[in-house]
Amino acid sequence: MFARNALLTAIILATCLCVLGFQRWSSWRGAKPSQSAQAINPEKTAITANDSYGPPVKIASLKNRAVNESSGIVASRTTPGLYWTHNDSGDGPFIYAFDIHGVHRGVWRVTGAEAHDWESISMGPGPESNKNYLYIGDIGDNDARRSSIEVYRVAEPTITAGDSSSTKSKPRLSEPAELIRLRYPDGKYDAEALLVHPRTGNLYLVTKQALANPRVYKATAPLKVTSQTTLEFIAELSVPDLLGGMITDGDVSPDGCRVALCDYLQGYELVLPDCKSPFDTIWKQHLKPITLGSRPQGEAIGYRLDGKALLATSEGSSAPLIQVVHR
Repeated sequence: MFARNALLTAIILATCLCVLGFQRWSSWRGAKPSQSAQAINPEKTAITANDSYGPPVKIASLKNRAVNESSGIVASRTTPGLYWTHNDSGDGPFIYAFDIHGVHRGVWRVTGAEAHDWESISMGPGPESNKNYLYIGDIGDNDARRSSIEVYRVAEPTITAGDSSSTKSKPRLSEPAELIRLRYPDGKYDAEALLVHPRTGNLYLVTKQALANPRVYKATAPLKVTSQTTLEFIAELSVPDLLGGMITDGDVSPDGCRVALCDYLQGYELVLPDCKSPFDTIWKQHLKPITLGSRPQGEAIGYRLDGKALLATSEGSSAPLIQVVHR
């Protein structure tokens, strides 16, 4: 998966640069660009810095060697200061806990879950008001073949000091997971960004589309576990990046007023102008780029529990843990 995605990224980037070069040559020659060349909007490629965040700082590396394709990150609610991640396809239904120094804090097997192509992890409310719930998105579909996708909802485990001794071969066991089956209303899409609103429990998916605008779909809470839910298309995003809509992860801030997204090159943030506004109006805001530093293959971004920083990881062994602090 890592090699395939890295090769795809390189091909897409080379294509973008060729198209941009053709546009400039055509402009100089006085010729009208072809339709394919017009598909790249020069305004989208003009990346402006987001001064809301400081520079990226590598604060640690993930120490657990079993985490070699970190594809999601979310801050723990039951054990503040700790974080959850998981691997991309090829691993089992495991979630891994670690601290701000990248130190391993435990492995849990998600009871009753399967791992086809886990791509994102989020946190939100669920059926019991006194519990926090992890939402794990089995939503990857590189070949656009899946007639439905799945999200597992499981009560967040409480992490103790003794859990640090657990391993992938001898994991802790979570409570039984609930399976939420979803389908798109208008086709089949690859997606790597699953977001859950921290108050309403509404679920959002952002598709991953090269050289095209990513699409946002919604499932309104309470989420069904006895039947399949048809997602609702609610927005299309214009990403200021050469790669277009290659969104690889996302998160909603703990206060529910901001959305962070990332692709292979950088991060982005959408902010409600007024936190009392309906949340879905956030998708009408402009994406502000955020520099996330060097990530071999960046597929994870999440807010710190206090909402004052963003954390990002990458696929690969000993992945960097990068933090950008809100000014």
